Amino acid sequence: MSEKEKFYITTAIAYTSKKPHIGNMYEIIFTDSIARYKRQKGYDVFFLTGTDEHGQKIGEIANGMGISPKEHVDNISNEIRAMDDMMNCSYDGFIRTTDEHHEKAVQHIFKKLYDQGDIYKGKYEGWYCVPCESFFTESQLVDGCCPDCGAKVTKSQEEAYFFKMSKYQDRLIKYIEDHPGFIEPESRKKEMINNFLKPGLQDLCVTRTSFKWGIPVDFDPDHVVYVWLDALSNYITAIGYDVDSQSQQYDKLWPADLHVVGKDIIRFHTIYWPIMLMALGLPLPKKILGHPWLLFGEDKMSKSKGNTMYIDDLAKLFGVDGIRYYLLSEMSYAQDGSITPESLIARYNSDLANTIGNLVNRTVTMANKYFDGVVADKNIAEDVDAELKTQCLDSYRKFTDCMDKYRVSEAVSAIMDLARRSNKYIDETMPWALAKDESKLPRLQTVLYNLIESIRYIAVMLKPVIPETAHKIMAQINSDVFDIDSLENFGSGNISKVGTAEILFSRLDEKEMMAKIREIYPLAVQAEEKEEPKKKEKKSEKPEGVASVIDFEDFTKVELRVAKILECEPVPKADKLLRLQLDDGEQGRQVVSGIHTWYEPADLIGKKIILVSNLKPAKLRGVMSEGMILAADTDENTAKVIFVDDSIPAGAKIH
Repeated sequence: MSEKEKFYITTAIAYTSKKPHIGNMYEIIFTDSIARYKRQKGYDVFFLTGTDEHGQKIGEIANGMGISPKEHVDNISNEIRAMDDMMNCSYDGFIRTTDEHHEKAVQHIFKKLYDQGDIYKGKYEGWYCVPCESFFTESQLVDGCCPDCGAKVTKSQEEAYFFKMSKYQDRLIKYIEDHPGFIEPESRKKEMINNFLKPGLQDLCVTRTSFKWGIPVDFDPDHVVYVWLDALSNYITAIGYDVDSQSQQYDKLWPADLHVVGKDIIRFHTIYWPIMLMALGLPLPKKILGHPWLLFGEDKMSKSKGNTMYIDDLAKLFGVDGIRYYLLSEMSYAQDGSITPESLIARYNSDLANTIGNLVNRTVTMANKYFDGVVADKNIAEDVDAELKTQCLDSYRKFTDCMDKYRVSEAVSAIMDLARRSNKYIDETMPWALAKDESKLPRLQTVLYNLIESIRYIAVMLKPVIPETAHKIMAQINSDVFDIDSLENFGSGNISKVGTAEILFSRLDEKEMMAKIREIYPLAVQAEEKEEPKKKEKKSEKPEGVASVIDFEDFTKVELRVAKILECEPVPKADKLLRLQLDDGEQGRQVVSGIHTWYEPADLIGKKIILVSNLKPAKLRGVMSEGMILAADTDENTAKVIFVDDSIPAGAKIH
């Protein structure tokens, strides 16, 4: 772009009641990857994060520790910022809601809304949840507890100020319907409209008198501003907004281009926050993205369950980029992700050590061994070269398309597709064999040139994901061409001589790593080990007798499609499982199948099979499987995959 276009991106500010676990940290790493990508694209990025530091819960925790609330939030905020820095999060602004300029701006916002009649004084009576800092009616409770977190609630009655949400309800519904991309994913948008807006909004309690740790209402100091009006305002106060004065930075950056928030607080960001902005006469943010949760196995992380893990501990074991890579590859756009010690180790070894690390190391080693590091394209081309170049360009286009849509895990998948194809190219061209014949040295130079350029593609695309590793790769191939647009044309790397080969990721020994993790998180490992027998038992359950007769309508619920196997590899620590990467005629998908007893990966690559494409996704040994392939039992101990004629296109529906 000729003149830099601004891009203002934010995380939700982290609550300072306690140290955040790894699931909480996903959000800033995800947001960082988008901010880094936008900088690569030439945008003038401002990336804001920070901490939310007021509320009853914080006051109670500090009191229990015998320290002041300010001392407590100082400690936690510093710890959060240190973890953000450790994970190489490239934020440009870090706001604390105890910052003086924020507190004053919130007081002025409150007074403006009160003066214009959007806030009024009344009395609140209802059930209050301290952990969520939310009020609920009797009908909203679940078994007498908080519907969001399950904690016990207390009956509360107190004088309070209220915000007239209902006044802006219809205007907000129209805005959401007129701006299709305002709330994403689409499922979150439907949830907000159907479950909250259309049934009718209640006026929102925006002050409390039962505690003092908050921003006082300057004209009624018995009241402190309640959490959401305080916390949500950070997105504008951090860049210089105040009621009667706006900074140049505010004028430049607002409206925000993207708010990234967890799905559990999307209601506050897509209903309360837009209504506050409407009342202030300010533009609404362009997009609000509600990301899914990171679960431990299949459960939400909880200290009481002993399955809470912390990013600083894990980074010491797997490295910063090892953890960044896992989180950004594991978490899909709309579905919850999962983490277990076993899956962490398996993903690290498979993707980082075996696929990317091995590719870079052996390629740079061969360039140094055969040509003293000199890189030259002798244009001795074969068909397989064109296939690799096409894969480079295809992966680049898929990567940018996914990153533009904030589908980061799919963008990572595009990088891995290229890394696997590059490793396959080595096996196809066999450089070690070419090196034995002097007449084939020009061909070998071409092969290594193509490989090193494909590695540059991988490094450039990895920069937003695992930046330290991306720079290490570029140092090994001796290139500084990080410009994302340089990937438009294969051969733009200007590489004439590579550097020294160094190991990027050493393969981890699972037993040793599990022992180290068990020392830190004994309860988490025990919880996972207890679940394994249950999963196996559930998996082995088989109905007795003949199959039941089903209606035609039941049969039509099963969607069968033709799919082509693009990649295939064993699932670590699972003797019978193969992980298949499929072309299903759409976005592509991954399927795990228990056919390794009868098939090796090489037997399957390129074959077309029948896929049950609408099966509910499930995790097998920590690996996501998005369907099932059909096979036939030919005798008691043998199964044969049903292959399809190659003339039938991938994606064709079977009737």
